[in-house]
Parts: sequence; C-alpha cells; structure tokens
Amino acid sequence: MRLLVVEDDRDTSEGICEYFKEAGYETTPAYDGEQALKLTGQSPYDLILLDIMLPKLTGLAVLHELRKTSNVPVIMLTAIGDEYTQISSFDGMADDYVTKPFSIVLLEKRVEALLRRGKSGDFPYIWRYQGVTVDFNGYTALGADGPIDVTPKEIKLLRLLVEHRGSVLSRDRILDELWGEDKPVFDRTVDSYIKNLRKKLHLTCVTTVTGVGYKLEDDP
Repeated sequence: MRLLVVEDDRDTSEGICEYFKEAGYETTPAYDGEQALKLTGQSPYDLILLDIMLPKLTGLAVLHELRKTSNVPVIMLTAIGDEYTQISSFDGMADDYVTKPFSIVLLEKRVEALLRRGKSGDFPYIWRYQGVTVDFNGYTALGADGPIDVTPKEIKLLRLLVEHRGSVLSRDRILDELWGEDKPVFDRTVDSYIKNLRKKLHLTCVTTVTGVGYKLEDDP
C-alpha cells in the first residue's frame, strides 16, 4: 500500500514515514501543498495523510483540488481542534480527522480501517431507494426534482447504515466510526443527523430501535 505523508514538520514526517515503512507500507513525504498536488498528479496513492497548516497551499486547499478528480481516502492531520476546522475538513470530503498530538498506533488503525473499507468490492457505490439515488463516491444525492442538499457527514452516515444493512448500530458505534477520537460530547448528535437524512431523502427504511440505536431495514 502506498501512502503520501503531507507534513511540513520534518521530524513529524520522518516519524510517520518510518513507522508505516516498518508496518509494511510504501511511504512518500511531501512538505508543502504544491508538492503534494504534484506528487498525486504523477502517481496514484492508496491513502493520503494530509496536514492542514502547510506552506504554499493549505491542506484544505489541497483537499479541494484532489476532490475534483480523485476519491483517494484522506485523513487530515492538524494541531487545530476547533469545530469550524473539523467541519470544513468533512465538508471538503475528508474521510477522517486526527488532532495532534495523536497516537501513531491509533493512526495506523484508522488507516487500516479506511483501506479495508475501500477494498470491499461488493459495496454498492451507487445506492437507490424509492426514487432517490445516492452516489457514495461523489458525495451526492439526486431525487425526482433534482440534486438534494446533503452534507458529506450525512452521506458517510448513510453509507455506514447501508454497509450494515439489517443490523442495529448503536449511537456510540456510529460516533466512533464517523467521528473517532473527536466525537462530539452531545449524545444526540447522531439523532440529529438521522433526522436530517430521513427528511431530506425520505428514508422510511431507517428505523429506530428504542434504547439501542438505528437500523437500515433489509430490502423488502
């Protein structure tokens, strides 16, 4: 597996690269945003670790350019932990977000989880339900009246439910999967996202299991 490590701090970059090399990955360092885009244009990567505070181009700017042509998994790395920056990362279609300082072992687990998810070849990237079409790769939804305004996090939540169709997912499980260590304090966050999904996409197939969580019912 090929990882691109975009980090301007040389010591941090070297530490990440060395750790993942020992774990069996092929790693390439980039030290600014322009270099990162140049490298991604030259060869494909299986996953990108992308710092937000970069010289020349910020990580968010790099992510924006990447998403014009690529769905490569991206984990944002940053010392900035404010909510606005996290929301901007996910709205820019980042796949995960890790706040520094972080555990390198947990970072590896997140990398493994994203790569494993990308390998599940039987997963439908296009999902249809009663006149609504959702493109999980493109983070878009389309209804009878045209495009539906959905956020990347809402798409990720729906994808998680579809991946585990017929199984009940607890609120804690959903928070762990979609927010990780940066999960919000409020335990009703998931309820709010579910409510938005149901309203926007008319998902009567998403049911509430009282006291446990949510489930996407099997197709009739």
